[in-house]
Order: sequence, then C-alpha cells, then structure tokens
Amino acid sequence: MKTYDFVTIWRVRAPIESVWNEIYQSHDWPTWWKGVEKVVEVHKGDEGGVGSIHRYTWKSKLPYRLSFDMKTVRIEPPRLLEGIAFGELQGRGLWQLSTQANETIVRYDWNVVTTKSWMNLLAPIARPLFEWNHNVVMNWGAEGLEKRLGARVVAQS
Repeated sequence: MKTYDFVTIWRVRAPIESVWNEIYQSHDWPTWWKGVEKVVEVHKGDEGGVGSIHRYTWKSKLPYRLSFDMKTVRIEPPRLLEGIAFGELQGRGLWQLSTQANETIVRYDWNVVTTKSWMNLLAPIARPLFEWNHNVVMNWGAEGLEKRLGARVVAQS
C-alpha cells in the first residue's frame, strides 16, 4: 500500500455556516462537485451524524473510478468534520473551517493509502499523476462551491 498525504485549502468569501452546510451535506455533492458520481448512505449513525457511513464514488480525469466508505467519527459544527475511510482507499479525512476577516478558510487533510493492487504497482512511476489527479478533483470542488454559493473561492493546494 502506498501512502498519500494531501492538504487542500480553500478561501471562501461566504459565511462559515453556509460553507459548512455544503461540505457537511455530502449527499448533495454530486449536484455541484464535478467528479463526485454518487454518495450513498450505508449507515445512519447517531442523531448528530457520528457513526454514519457513506459510500463515495469518484471519477476524475484519469480513466478510473474510486469507491470507498467514510465513517464519520467527529463532528463539531461549523468547524470540524472527521471521517475514517475504508475500501479502495483507507485512511483519514479532516475538514477544518475557520474565519479570517470576511472569508471562511477551509482546510482538508486527506491521509490515505491505496488498496488497489494496480495502483500500488504503478505508484513508483504514477504517483505524480495520482497527486495531480487529486488536485484536479479538489479544484473541481472549489469551482462547484463557488457556483453553489455565488461566492468567490480561491483554491490553494
């Protein structure tokens, strides 16, 4: 298995609550985030959403799809959302939101390992492509969020 550690930062000219709602409501991502093909709730979790499991299917510029489940392990609205991934990717995703002047700063840490044998086999030469691909998908998210909120989003990867 090969380890990947990604950090994405979006600077959003919108209130933190609006940005939080779009990120937290991941079942709506396919309507505004290019590359997110499907989000299916597999398990409901508690009344606050902790313990819920969603299955995500992603498609990007490279000719493959990734599907993995994400179990929500921590929610602190509107500032923090953490999940554990398992399936074709395994690891941890952490959304952190803060405010600075009139912007919401969104930081996403994605620390995962690949479990698909072909990805692990190709990683020594394809790693830069996989990293580029991740950045493309996150930029699509920034573009979609910008349109969704009608607010300027600057992506920094």
